[in-house]
Amino acid sequence: MTVLGLPDGIRACLFDLDGVVTKTAVVHAAAWKEMFDAFLRERGGDSFRPFTDADYDAYVDGRPRADGVRTFLASRGVEIPEGTPDDPPDARTVHGLGNRKNRLLLARIRGHGVEAYDGTLRYIEAVRARGLRTAVVSSSANCRDVLRSIGAEDLFDVRIDGVVAAERGLPGKPKPDTFLAAAEDLGVQPFQAAVFEDALAGMEAGRAGHFGYVVGVDRVGRTDALYAHGADRVVTDLDLLGSGR
Repeated sequence: MTVLGLPDGIRACLFDLDGVVTKTAVVHAAAWKEMFDAFLRERGGDSFRPFTDADYDAYVDGRPRADGVRTFLASRGVEIPEGTPDDPPDARTVHGLGNRKNRLLLARIRGHGVEAYDGTLRYIEAVRARGLRTAVVSSSANCRDVLRSIGAEDLFDVRIDGVVAAERGLPGKPKPDTFLAAAEDLGVQPFQAAVFEDALAGMEAGRAGHFGYVVGVDRVGRTDALYAHGADRVVTDLDLLGSGR
């Protein structure tokens, strides 16, 4: 292992955004719950079952917005029309619900701002100081704005986010395609790249892509699940990588 806590031969680091770089995973979870609970309550009446943290982890976290809607609703046996990406937030379609969640998310971000994980920023700076290349790989279409809001856009050589994935036709996590695209754009092979993720879908993407090292970042106490879904190592903060803790 190098002083960065990575295997020898790793030349690039691929970082998820929400929950790894920024403290926005909890904001996403709250927006998803607000949106789904309103939809389910309206649809189910007395049989209403709320959207839970376990639902977020299993069906939504780390996935592109529309995929999260589809996957969760399928788990409840609910089918609604697909719609189109420009559906209004009040449309009862997959894309309409996704756009409603995004509106709620942006309202929360505007109201409370975005914070970064300082340990991650220090780690990225250390990675770059040692000559490794970096990419941010996120399903969020708001990735660039979030990075700009915390002054971190220049910390990444490559950005593969929801906007870029749509332009290139890349399926989202748990498929490995967005991470593979980031590695290709950085000029490295998957086995030369390390993936840093907090989502179970991200762990699966790292494993499916045969990356050189997959680091799970556990902010909420699910270390065992991160290992089960493909992590080579799990830490509570990237400051701990290479520290021996």
